[in-house]
Amino acid sequence: MHAIISLVAGLIFGLGLAFSEMTNPAVVIGFLDIFGNWNPSLIIVMASAISVGMLGYWIKNKRIKPLFADKWYVPTLKHIDSKLIVGATLFGIGWGLSGYCPGPGLTALVNNPSEGVYFILALILGSGVHTLQNRTA
Repeated sequence: MHAIISLVAGLIFGLGLAFSEMTNPAVVIGFLDIFGNWNPSLIIVMASAISVGMLGYWIKNKRIKPLFADKWYVPTLKHIDSKLIVGATLFGIGWGLSGYCPGPGLTALVNNPSEGVYFILALILGSGVHTLQNRTA
């Protein structure tokens, strides 16, 4: 059941990305171009995502346990540390420069393979560096 729910959630997420054109890096970069040809559509996508997240937490607070799991898996860390700040900064810089975050980056392997390959290689390299850094820390 977990695999089916994960597949359905991934398909809904992917369709949402495609429908909102968030798989198109020009749309994301257009959102960041506030002094040029600004494209505010990302605000609607973010507001929709926040609304879904809020609904999820509302459901979590109303139920003792999820329908298809033994317990809720909710992040427990609440402090902001240097790793979070550096990671968020690097993510934001990469997203702003390329117009891709991991979900749309995967779709770029099909939609725009010449850029997608570089993005995915950088994603794998960055993940590897993070893993090595945390292994030795």
